[in-house]
Amino acid sequence: MSSDRFQKGLDIRREVVGAEYVERAYEKAGDFGRDFQDIVTEYCWGASWGRDALSRRDRSLLNIVIIGTLGRSAELALHLKGALRNGVTEDEIRDALIHLSIYSGIPAGVEAFRIAQDVLNEWNATQSANSDK
Repeated sequence: MSSDRFQKGLDIRREVVGAEYVERAYEKAGDFGRDFQDIVTEYCWGASWGRDALSRRDRSLLNIVIIGTLGRSAELALHLKGALRNGVTEDEIRDALIHLSIYSGIPAGVEAFRIAQDVLNEWNATQSANSDK
């Protein structure tokens, strides 16, 4: 494992999906899944997200469409939250999901819109509560 690439991936992963999520992922993985979490961190986050040609915002939009197409609900919700952290707007999420629906099928779009609505409701409630403080 490239320690530089792993560290870069760990930093990016924590910034995009949240440090708490990353810590929970490692804790839940235990000894059995720890190597897999290291691979995810080094390659998904370090080797891919750590490249420079695409912005994090762009990568978030790509992930929303790819993961939504695959029908991976939990991962889609996670990456929708990451997209919002990366500055993707609700309008951009909506357009990405419409694009997903046209190219991947309406059932994938229906599910992705349902998940996105739940994430956006939670996100907006949290943002509103934080602004009231």
